[in-house]
Amino acid sequence: MKKFWIVLFGSLLSLTISCGSDDNSGNSDDGPITEEDSFIRGVDMSSLPEIEAEGYAYKNAAGQTEDALATLKNAGVNTIRIRLWKNPANGHSGMAEVKTLAQRVKAAGMKVWLTVHYSDTWADPGHQETPAEWAGLNLQQLTDQAMLYTANILAEIDPDIFQIGNETNTGFMYPLGNVASNEAGYLQLVNGISATIRQNAPDTKIMIHYAGIADSADWFFNKVADVDYDYIGLSYYPIWHGKSIANLQIKMQQLGAAHNKKVVIAETAYPFTLDWSDWTNNVVGQDDQLIPAYPASAEGQKSYMMAIRSVGKNGGIGFCYWGAEWTAFRGPEAPNGSTWENQALWDFDGKALPAMEAFYKE
Repeated sequence: MKKFWIVLFGSLLSLTISCGSDDNSGNSDDGPITEEDSFIRGVDMSSLPEIEAEGYAYKNAAGQTEDALATLKNAGVNTIRIRLWKNPANGHSGMAEVKTLAQRVKAAGMKVWLTVHYSDTWADPGHQETPAEWAGLNLQQLTDQAMLYTANILAEIDPDIFQIGNETNTGFMYPLGNVASNEAGYLQLVNGISATIRQNAPDTKIMIHYAGIADSADWFFNKVADVDYDYIGLSYYPIWHGKSIANLQIKMQQLGAAHNKKVVIAETAYPFTLDWSDWTNNVVGQDDQLIPAYPASAEGQKSYMMAIRSVGKNGGIGFCYWGAEWTAFRGPEAPNGSTWENQALWDFDGKALPAMEAFYKE
């Protein structure tokens, strides 16, 4: 009953505000009407709490220590992407930590894009493990638990964008949610989650995420053609998905037109150097992994991101940088440091890089 009255009150308040806006349209006393900042300029900062807890200090472009979120906001970032794991072994990226980070993001005036892996650990095209807590459930039981979990996420965090799974090229929560071997099972799961979001948070945008721009992306999005969602998210890394940014734009435009969806570059990154700052092997470290037009330099990284921004606008509605915060935060001697420090948006001294200029607000 309490929930009913809250919903009813909210509806009446919304109606009152709406009517008031209609009555005063064109009234200069109300001040200028500003257009919503709908072009997504996102950065994934999922590891920020863990890195900050180890005492690492981020700096702005002037070399002054500054809250990393403030540096991003000042650069023009309007959305922060955060991953969520069900029951992570080390506690990082779990509900409590993610909720606290999401609150910081909202307090800083940015939107929250939640990447719900529906796993206890990394989910990607090669790893889609069902949370251990749900092991052994049948399909209906798993669907019920996933829906309850989704409703709880919405109640605790209330994201602006809810990404169902991460890089779900062949589904998630294997084996029952493997779209390649159990299409009906995957669709039952994703439809149940989507319906839960629509019912509990109708203003939240729903994204389905695919890694890459190969023809198999068409196969996947044809499979989810009848799912209720808003955004197509694509990962694009030159090392894995080809060195043609033009092809990225073409694929975005094709998918958007074919499925009547808005398309976002959900993940990308590029190195500012091929050097390293700790003793953990980096993912990108060779010239042949680069796009020739964009050298591994601070300016090369910036130019790459300017090109990504252009594609994000001409091919869809935005872009997001992944691993921006993943510096060599444990120091140069760390064997278990970062595999990404040469692709972060802060250099080896913790100073904000020129690539942040790509997030400017027009």
